[in-house]
Amino acid sequence: MYDYVIAIDGGGTSCRAALADRNGRVLGRAMRGAANIFSRADAIAQSILAASNAALAEAGLGAEALSEIPAFFGLAGINVGMRQETLAAQLPFPETRFVHDGIIALQGALGDTDGVIAILGTGSAYVAREKAKLRSIGGWGFMIGDQASGAVLGRTLLAETLLANDGIHPQTELSRTVMERFGGNPENTVEFTVTAKPADYGAYAPMILEFAERGDPLAGKILDAAVRDVTDALDAVVFPGCTKLCLLGGLAPHYGKRLLPRHRSLLHEAEGDALAGAVQLAVRAFIPQTHGAGQE
Repeated sequence: MYDYVIAIDGGGTSCRAALADRNGRVLGRAMRGAANIFSRADAIAQSILAASNAALAEAGLGAEALSEIPAFFGLAGINVGMRQETLAAQLPFPETRFVHDGIIALQGALGDTDGVIAILGTGSAYVAREKAKLRSIGGWGFMIGDQASGAVLGRTLLAETLLANDGIHPQTELSRTVMERFGGNPENTVEFTVTAKPADYGAYAPMILEFAERGDPLAGKILDAAVRDVTDALDAVVFPGCTKLCLLGGLAPHYGKRLLPRHRSLLHEAEGDALAGAVQLAVRAFIPQTHGAGQE
């Protein structure tokens, strides 16, 4: 019988942990480094342990308590492969459950009601729930997926900057500004890509948004293409009769105002965040006899 649960929301930018009691009341929270499953398992484990220990400390518990507390994980990229087995072996929790981050985001945003969420942050993914049936699309990772994400926006910007530098595409204020950041040397841009992670590319997304407001044609081109990607995904995942669509993540407000009317009319504010959803699901997974639990 467990007295507490640990809930983890891990993504490409940060790892958030919450310690909750049997009724889902959160006693401690913390945030540490990235916990994307495509990173090395030992690096992910370090972020998870650091965030979990800090959450325990906030609640007045010592790190030794982790061996007695089950953990529920919502991790970006966990839908690909079997990496969770390697990760679980490196963690001290007596029991673990893994889902991809879209599932905890859906639960946090919609509770138990039907609807659709779009996660638009460093990565991107979409999840729908219709009559208790879940459907996920996207979320295939930075290398071949995550369209319209901050990481893909940043990667596209760097590619376009090199094309402009080579005279293939027109130079704009944005492309010149990016090249100046690399000392005017395209080789420095390529060198950046050797070690850059999705979050490093995502750091360039705010520039695109800023320059788009100024009317920069390159920024507008990149953003228009991203909006088309979001529209295509929503057309695929929004089901007939859907009345709720929640956009989540740092890019959500920027895309929300650019959606077509058929999608914009469905927009609702999220009830809670992904960590709140992870807490609800953690209580259900490990303390199923507790009725009415899972609310912070």
